[in-house]
Amino acid sequence: MNVDANIAEVEKRISYTFKNKELIKCALTHSSFTNELKINKWENYQRLEFLGDAVLELVSSEFLYEGNSAMSEGKMSKVRASMVCEPALAFCARKMNLGELILLGKGEEAGGGRERNSILSDVFEAIIGAMYQDGGLEEARKFIHKFVLDDVEEAQLFVDSKSILQERIQAEADKTLSYKLISENGPEHDKVFEVAVYINDECMATAVGHNKKEAEQQAAYQVLKKMREE
Repeated sequence: MNVDANIAEVEKRISYTFKNKELIKCALTHSSFTNELKINKWENYQRLEFLGDAVLELVSSEFLYEGNSAMSEGKMSKVRASMVCEPALAFCARKMNLGELILLGKGEEAGGGRERNSILSDVFEAIIGAMYQDGGLEEARKFIHKFVLDDVEEAQLFVDSKSILQERIQAEADKTLSYKLISENGPEHDKVFEVAVYINDECMATAVGHNKKEAEQQAAYQVLKKMREE
């Protein structure tokens, strides 16, 4: 794995060049990578992820407060929670194909780590923390606005896809919604589930995930996108 190439590619994708390359290297590094190589002086992303989480909460709160003067505190809290939750941040990370650039140990990679929501969301937040440390709040704010707050409705549609689809189907008395497991493949530590979503007896979409809930969410999202296009 060419670490310098990974760093250069991340910088290209986020349109930011780090003055301190150690920060972005750290942001991309999972603990399994340093543990496997026994690199004691090479930090993983956990501390930067902690910092990035705080910066993300501040910037998203600011965004909601300034752009929605009529929104109540309770509503702002609910919307912010859906914007910065693990699945939403993993969704943002996947849009920029971040998983392929994370520095993972071989065991974690074999276990599907590059597609795991928890790792993708943590690295995404670590990048925010790294940008904050390297370029200050304004650079971190630019990144968050571009990659998180650029399409809040789309992110919420994805995160809440199952409940949104359920509400839409329940509004029509003659329709029922159901999910069916089609297949379950792979080793125990890296199973892949394929699920189909049905409206009445018609299969509307299929999707895969590392657990049934994730596959159902992906399938519901595909149906909602079709509905929006029609």
